Amino acid sequence: MGIMERGSTFSAKVKDELARVYPEKDCCRLAELAAITRLDGSVIIGSDDSVGLRITTEYSAAARKIYRLLKDRFGVEGEVTVIRQNRLKKRAQYRITVKPSDKTPGILRILGLLSAGGHIRPGIKKDLIKNKCCCQSYLRGVFLGCGSVSGLDSGYHLELTADSERLGGDIADLINRFPSLQAKLIRRKQACLVYLKESSQIADFLTIVGAHGSLLEFENARVLKGVKNQVNRIVNCETANIGKTADAAVKQIQSIRLIDERLGLDILESTLAQVARLRLENPESNLKELGEIMTPPLGKSGVNHRFRKLIDFAQNLRDMTDRTDARTE
Repeated sequence: MGIMERGSTFSAKVKDELARVYPEKDCCRLAELAAITRLDGSVIIGSDDSVGLRITTEYSAAARKIYRLLKDRFGVEGEVTVIRQNRLKKRAQYRITVKPSDKTPGILRILGLLSAGGHIRPGIKKDLIKNKCCCQSYLRGVFLGCGSVSGLDSGYHLELTADSERLGGDIADLINRFPSLQAKLIRRKQACLVYLKESSQIADFLTIVGAHGSLLEFENARVLKGVKNQVNRIVNCETANIGKTADAAVKQIQSIRLIDERLGLDILESTLAQVARLRLENPESNLKELGEIMTPPLGKSGVNHRFRKLIDFAQNLRDMTDRTDARTE
């Protein structure tokens, strides 16, 4: 992968890598060029009503690729211009213009933009995506034209923006030809969004379009995020357990002290008196630790059973006091 342009994001890294993937087969070159043209292209009309083509991109590597695809497939040399943006943090735009001529309508028909009658063709021309390799190339062009992907620092999300529901539906259907992918479609304002949210599906999509370097970065981030989430779950679980243990210990100590104040611990069975005194001496110990220092040692469930008896005994004392107070009133 080459040097990234300033202000790059993960989406920009993916596009920069894909712009440097050049299809070997002529059918794949045509499919990718057709997708880019469909999403980033516009028809221009000359003074004599002749038709031209203009494709706009924010990536210099993509502009070079579009220029080469046009030249290799159709023998035309587009005119490349750079439009500098005045506003801060706005990328420059690269425009590849095929000047109006009588040859351009034929190019647009082959690219699936115009019908035989000269009308704008909706959706994807089926002849362009007959083969699996062409489907992969078309999707590569779609991502170069309108794609974005996140997941390194935030939630996993891959999105492709189409300007019509027909085109969005065709793109979703094309993605779903691959068994591991399940794209979804929603309408937002004037656009139609095709998206993937499962990290495994996004990884498969990157593989399909040929972004292997970006895939490695994505997978590394996914593994790291998974480890962090696992650690957080363990810490949260341990924190919750510590809180439960502390709350239980407080309740146990309160019950033991009530019994001691009212009747004294000596009235208890020896097994209950032992665990009661150990709890007062070891307020921060958990059930397992208390069981290990008992004579003889006792398991966690056994210790817990004795504490339940102590708590029930203390509650009975409270109830008796409440009834006595009620009669006195």
